[in-house]
Amino acid sequence: MCGIALIVSGIRIDLSSSTLLQSLNPEPLVTVSVDDLKAALRRRGPDSLGSKKIILQYNKNLSSVDDRELVSVVTDDAEIENDQSFLQNCSNGKAGNYNQLGYSVGELLFIGATLQLRGLNPIIQPFVDSYGNVLIYNGEIFGGIHVESDRNDGEVLMQTLGNCCSCGSNGHTGPCSAAGHGCSSVPNVFSTIKGPWAIIYWQESSRTLWFGRDAFGRRSLVVHWPTVKDSRFLISSVSPFSSVDQSSDFEVENGTHHNFWEELSCGIYSLSMDASKLDGYLVGEVKNHEWGNAMLLELIKWERVSFNPKPNELHGSLNGTLEGQHHMYPASSDIMTFESGPNQTMISLPAHNVLSALRKSVMLRASQHRIFEAGRCYSRREEHVPVAVLFSGGLDSMILSALLDECLDPSYGIDLLNVSFDGQSAPDRISAKAGVKELRRIAPLRRWKLVEIDSDLSKLTLEMKHVMSLINPANTYMDLNIGVALWLAASGDGWVSERPSTNSDENQQRLSYKSEARIVLVGSGADEQCAGYGRHRTKYRCGGWHGLNEEMKLDMQRIWKRNMGRDDRCIADNGKEARFPFLDEDVIRVLLDIPLWEVTNLDQPSGTGDKKILREVAQMLGLHEAAVLPKRAIQVCVTSSCFYLSQLCMPDP
Repeated sequence: MCGIALIVSGIRIDLSSSTLLQSLNPEPLVTVSVDDLKAALRRRGPDSLGSKKIILQYNKNLSSVDDRELVSVVTDDAEIENDQSFLQNCSNGKAGNYNQLGYSVGELLFIGATLQLRGLNPIIQPFVDSYGNVLIYNGEIFGGIHVESDRNDGEVLMQTLGNCCSCGSNGHTGPCSAAGHGCSSVPNVFSTIKGPWAIIYWQESSRTLWFGRDAFGRRSLVVHWPTVKDSRFLISSVSPFSSVDQSSDFEVENGTHHNFWEELSCGIYSLSMDASKLDGYLVGEVKNHEWGNAMLLELIKWERVSFNPKPNELHGSLNGTLEGQHHMYPASSDIMTFESGPNQTMISLPAHNVLSALRKSVMLRASQHRIFEAGRCYSRREEHVPVAVLFSGGLDSMILSALLDECLDPSYGIDLLNVSFDGQSAPDRISAKAGVKELRRIAPLRRWKLVEIDSDLSKLTLEMKHVMSLINPANTYMDLNIGVALWLAASGDGWVSERPSTNSDENQQRLSYKSEARIVLVGSGADEQCAGYGRHRTKYRCGGWHGLNEEMKLDMQRIWKRNMGRDDRCIADNGKEARFPFLDEDVIRVLLDIPLWEVTNLDQPSGTGDKKILREVAQMLGLHEAAVLPKRAIQVCVTSSCFYLSQLCMPDP
């Protein structure tokens, strides 16, 4: 996990060629400084912090506008302020003075903070190559581009982008000049990446700024478009505390109040520089680009192979129950016999395919790459806990925990992070304790630690303000409820039982404990893809299978805005990287290839038909108790305190 940001000044931004829209609502009174951004990013990337600045200039004294050459110089940010020789080489003045000396000047300040999880050598962002290209990158490459186990994927991505042609930039016309020479375009490279990413990249050859985030928004990017009050163009992983408009209250639901920041829509964008023919100033035109991967486009469209069953297809599925050990499916479905416990369980081939895809997804996200680890040492290998799970004891987190046990070296422990605002009586704490007992039953040799993170809302006034800045631009109480729970859980700062390996935790003394895991597995995407929300049942009752399918499609196509940016910001603020196995591209593909009535059956009661296919997966993993647990959303643990949260967020009189 990293934190990245870009500040563009001195360039007029033209959005006419893009689908991005600027709000026409009144602007808030907000000031965002470079130091504010660096402080917020450093919490996400505690291992290193760096910055580079690109100075762009045109000589306005040339007789023809077409003859003006755009010159760019890359330098350390500190050199702009301190290096007098550099300033002299740039017409003896700082950027703000260039216009008076016959130059039109723009500045691009790149800031990168790194949580390093790959690579034998320490890295500092931004990456700069010998061609003058500049990259700041927040993501993980799990496929599409080959990365050796001892290499840093950011360095590999920089090398790959450095070989790209200029095709796709605003100034390029005609066919690709590098066709047939093994080169690719920047949009095609972005489209190739399997895994979460947010990228800001300066391509020197085309004088083009590229930026964007993956198709499901698994890494946050927020943007400030230039306004009258702040003419800068800003992109950042997170909103600093200073940009929270303290003068306005939270909205009960989506309101019309204009925020300084907006969630950047998923996609690939470019900003190409040119000189205005009217006044010689630099103008940047923003353009949207199509994804260059046909398979990815299919996932974005989220078209299921079949969602409207025929009576004979539905009949077998209706007769199947998780309570019984034998499941009936339509004759057209393949059935597998699975040994689990004293009885045989009949499991459909689709469920087996989902389990295989999830297992591979967790394996990729739990792999321990060779890494430079300055300042982090462990006297014993068993003290090291590299991966934790955000853990409620519910179906999704139980599946992830069981799969993590299969994929992780047995010498490592696994931390199960559970937050409660109501002590030991909270529903999530009760289910978490039951869940860890079941995990110890199926994997008795694993060192499971249930990290009990207790919090009192009455003592969270300052923390609440901080979380408000993290969820920004989201601004509802439900966002705050979920954000607080995620932020506290990801901190890993809580209590563990004195003898965690025993099956009876009651009356045990608790010891203070802070999880050092830098990777956190999160179950996001399971409910959206497998009909786990209450509104899915409502849609099914009102609109049948077609209505349910459309609601699930809507959930997946807006998950970037409603969930992923917010969740990424709240978890990463603890210096942890959130990884989402259910949102792996191959997992999404496998689920879409399964008829909807085999994914879920909402004619059956809660705990049986909802997320039916994941309940079958749980059975295959031996999680028989978790397989029949009803859905309980993360916000349940704090919803009862929603009124109190609203009081904390009220502006002072």
